[in-house]
Amino acid sequence: MDLGISGKRALVCASSKGLGLGCAEALAEAGVNLVMNARGAEALEASAQAIRDAYGVDVVTVAADVTTPEGQQQVLDAAEGVDILVTNAGGPPPGMWTDWDREDFIKALDANMLTPIALIKALVPGMMERGWGRVVNITSVSVKSPIPVLGLSNAARAGLTGYVAGTARQVAGKGVIINNLQPGIHATDRAEALDGGAAKAQGISVEDAKAQRCATIPAGRYGTRQEFGATCAFMCSQHAGFMVGQNILLDGGATNTTM
Repeated sequence: MDLGISGKRALVCASSKGLGLGCAEALAEAGVNLVMNARGAEALEASAQAIRDAYGVDVVTVAADVTTPEGQQQVLDAAEGVDILVTNAGGPPPGMWTDWDREDFIKALDANMLTPIALIKALVPGMMERGWGRVVNITSVSVKSPIPVLGLSNAARAGLTGYVAGTARQVAGKGVIINNLQPGIHATDRAEALDGGAAKAQGISVEDAKAQRCATIPAGRYGTRQEFGATCAFMCSQHAGFMVGQNILLDGGATNTTM
């Protein structure tokens, strides 16, 4: 399928690895030029060069912490005039409800709610002026089905989802389409960290911890970044113009719900 976005330009946050990288790769395959952001310069440039070599698109890299005002400004300076925004940030650490205080919640909100909102506010007006734009926020399955040990993530990502629900419907008439993509368990560093934490808590091997989690997924496995990226690219395509303010669940069937 021709996604109809060749020659457009996208900002993809946290895209040196994992799900963000999957999105960047899929957009590049569709002919989209990229602004890639991550905190680690070495990994970011390596991923960017691999994309340049594979797809021949223009890739600008910005090594910065986008959750800080300084980092946001660096990214926005490089991304001025982009047609597509993919927001993404690593999730807060797991724990129990008794573990977190106010500062923990502030950090989670900064990374997983307030930073995406700041990027939307900065870049969407230009998209509206040009009459076309796409925003995909990578959130989490925890928005639909809260994960007890991820209370910080549950709270921050649910807040972003509420913001997007209203905002998306205010800008759709100007050709700007905003949706959220909710990953379940995918084969990323985040999944490895959670597997490691479960293994330590239960006194079992990481392999056994992973097997336990795979058993909870009807698909019987973790998702891949390539599958995730392909879904993101479709949501950024010309074909998604009637998909407004939606939460697309990509979890292998793990969430048992009819809606």
